Amino acid sequence: MTTVEKIKAVEEEMARTQKNKATEKHLGMLKAKIAKLKAELLKDAAGSGGGPGIGFDVKKSGSASIGFVGFPSVGKSTLLTKLTGTQSEAAAYEFTTLTTVPGVIRYRGAKIQMLDLPGIIEGAKDGRGRGKQVIAVARSCDLIFIVLDVNKPLHHKQIIEKELEGFGIRLNATPPDILIKKKEKGGISITSTVTLTKIDEDQVKAVLGDTE
Repeated sequence: MTTVEKIKAVEEEMARTQKNKATEKHLGMLKAKIAKLKAELLKDAAGSGGGPGIGFDVKKSGSASIGFVGFPSVGKSTLLTKLTGTQSEAAAYEFTTLTTVPGVIRYRGAKIQMLDLPGIIEGAKDGRGRGKQVIAVARSCDLIFIVLDVNKPLHHKQIIEKELEGFGIRLNATPPDILIKKKEKGGISITSTVTLTKIDEDQVKAVLGDTE
C-alpha cells in the first residue's frame, strides 16, 4: 500500500467514526497519523530521484523567496520574465515549465528570489502531475503567489488552496499560539492560558505519542 493509499484509508476511517467524547482520543490519533504520513510524502518528494533534486530544488538566496503557484498556462512564466528579466519558457500549450525557474528582483536594497514553479492540477496533493514535488518547493517559500487565469472561474483559486492545505500550507493564516519545549526528563506537561474546548490533555498526549 502506497503512502497516498494509507492517507486515504485513514481519512475514510475518520469519516466513518462518529464524533463524540468517547472517540475524541481515537480521532486525535488518526489526525496525527495523517500528519505523519503527509510529512513522509513530502520527505519522499524532496529526496527521491524524481523529486526536487532534479530540476525542482533551487538553493534559497537573498532576503526572501516567493513561489508562483497556479494551474498550467496561466502566465507564471510571463510574470517572472516581466518582473525579473529571467527568461522562463512560455508557450500556448500546457506544462511548458517542467522545472523550477528562479529569478531575482531588488526592492529597497533587498534581494528577493522568485520561483516559477511547474503548473499543478487538481489532485496535486495526491501526487498527480508531480504535484508533491511542486508543493514541497512551495512549502519552503516565504511567500506564495497564486497566479490565476482571469478567463477561468475563480474556484480555481479554491482548488489550489485546498491542494496546498493538504500539505499543511495555511495561506494568510496566523500560526497557532503553541510553544513546545523539550524536557531533559521524560513525561509530558501541558499548560494552557485558556479553556480547551476543541481538544483535551489526553488527546494532546495521544497525538504527541504517535508523532515521536
